[in-house]
Amino acid sequence: MYVPPHFEETRLEVLHRLIRAHPLATLATLSSGGIDANHIPPHLSEEPGRFGALRGHVARSNPMWRNLVADVEALAIFQGPDSYVTPSWYATKREHGKVVPTWNYAVVHAYGSLRVVDDPVWLRNQLEALTERQESSFSAPWSVSDAPGDFTARLMEAIVGIEIIITRLVGKWKLCQNQPAHNCAGVVLGLKQQGTHGALEMAGLIEEYSDGDSQSTNPQKGEQG
Repeated sequence: MYVPPHFEETRLEVLHRLIRAHPLATLATLSSGGIDANHIPPHLSEEPGRFGALRGHVARSNPMWRNLVADVEALAIFQGPDSYVTPSWYATKREHGKVVPTWNYAVVHAYGSLRVVDDPVWLRNQLEALTERQESSFSAPWSVSDAPGDFTARLMEAIVGIEIIITRLVGKWKLCQNQPAHNCAGVVLGLKQQGTHGALEMAGLIEEYSDGDSQSTNPQKGEQG
């Protein structure tokens, strides 16, 4: 992924926060038939290693786990908020008109070797950790033990565990850092007027960065992402 320095995010706690908030990953692997992509919601553990681990599962009938090319990194992509940005929101459109549309987004790429885990105990622990995380916001959270034991045992036979010990994390937060402050303010206002969940989430993220040290006011940096 191309990451200009003014869009780079390296803080581990910020990268982990996006993964937890947007846990559905696009998992890219190399198989004997070429590049494969699957969409799974792994559970992020802060251990082991410096960057933590991703633990999930796929259907046993999915050929991905059988056809992995050995010693090749897997890539899990976590897509955060994103939004189209119209140049009509920029104050500089009215000043000189030298503005173009762009797309704002935040994304994390997690790399590491993928290990297949065909172990019912490990798999049960993974399912319980994943479920507990996703159910935590509900007033009456569901747990794996709520379902009949023989029922869950049969379903577990149809899945296989996977684990990625993360060896590197790459974060890209493209949030108007290459625009002057009054253009960023215009984007935030425009997004808030749209009022959708995604637009409001992006507006909040831009405001967070505008208030911190990450904000740049150099209008000469390009829009190319």
